[in-house]
Amino acid sequence: MTRPTFSRRAHLQQLALGAGFAATGLFPARLALAAQAENNPSDQRLVVVLLRGALDGLSAVPALGDPAWAALRGGSETPTALPLDSTFGMHPGLAHLHRWYQNKELAVVHAVASPYRERSHFDAQQQLESGGERPFVLNTGWLARALQASQYSAVAMTPAMPLALRGADRANTWTQSRRPNKSQDTLDRMAATYADDVPLASALAQAMAQQDKSMGAEPATGAGLTALAKQAGNFLSAPRGPRVAWLEVGGWDTHSQQTARLGRLLPALDEALAGLRESLSVHWATTTVLVMTEFGRSAAMNGSQGTDHGTAGVAFVAGGQVAGGQVLTDWPGLGRNQLLEGRDLRPTRDIRALIMPIVQRQFQLSTGAMSDVLPGASQPIGNLWRA
Repeated sequence: MTRPTFSRRAHLQQLALGAGFAATGLFPARLALAAQAENNPSDQRLVVVLLRGALDGLSAVPALGDPAWAALRGGSETPTALPLDSTFGMHPGLAHLHRWYQNKELAVVHAVASPYRERSHFDAQQQLESGGERPFVLNTGWLARALQASQYSAVAMTPAMPLALRGADRANTWTQSRRPNKSQDTLDRMAATYADDVPLASALAQAMAQQDKSMGAEPATGAGLTALAKQAGNFLSAPRGPRVAWLEVGGWDTHSQQTARLGRLLPALDEALAGLRESLSVHWATTTVLVMTEFGRSAAMNGSQGTDHGTAGVAFVAGGQVAGGQVLTDWPGLGRNQLLEGRDLRPTRDIRALIMPIVQRQFQLSTGAMSDVLPGASQPIGNLWRA
């Protein structure tokens, strides 16, 4: 994704503020927002985490109590799922999230999807981030439109501005500095140069292998993701920092060897969210975390022990004020005649109906303003907050 075009005035403000805050390491927000926390009695915080590539919701939150589960996924899913209720369990890699669920700080929303019904990652992500009823109807993001109607600022922990925040004047990006990697051609030339020198060739091979390992095939996972999540928490905890953060994790397109891949991805996500909570400290009490993905995956496993692009999936809502310990779903069932087109978990809730109450709580927007943020969205999902 490309960075949006900012106004000259906004660009000059960012340059000036960036120089002023460099010594302190604080997020370069506008001076006009300096008293934001003091002027907002509720002082709510919001973190949105997008899992790019489509998480298999039936692996993350398996429907073990569904009569069709054993025949559909029998033997392909781990038998050690952590219990949620009589129907659902949670992947053992999500131990922190499971504990939050038990402590009633995490709610699971299942059989949820955007209105999109095709299976293109690009189109589905565009629709999910824009909040439109169809892909490419809107070219700004729902989170950006909410920010424009409020006095909040936001930070995306990404190299480029995500679509969800495009169109917001008070949104910036932040990533850890990284030294540029040598091109593969340069590395190949170095290897050829030292091919006859066994000690140097061996050392170079080890260094190249370590670089490959550190970069990884799946971006923003492991320790790097946890570091980003903790930094997001630090930004949100700063008295004059932003109150909205965006994170994203790639690698969820599990067409093959899904069990092994999710065995790495889900614990990495779990640790990152735990790190976010740790860095938020006391502010966890007024933070809402939304974890979502662009669509679900096929209900049955394919011949490569993976799953293909599907429709409905799962989302998570966590935080100190969330009415957790519940799975919110109008469960459609997993029988063949219950699946969408005989292959996908059937969607029964619009994910925009989940986003809507979260946005309203965070930004205190009127019903009229919400119609601009999420045009055409259905009735919001209730029972998300503690009384």
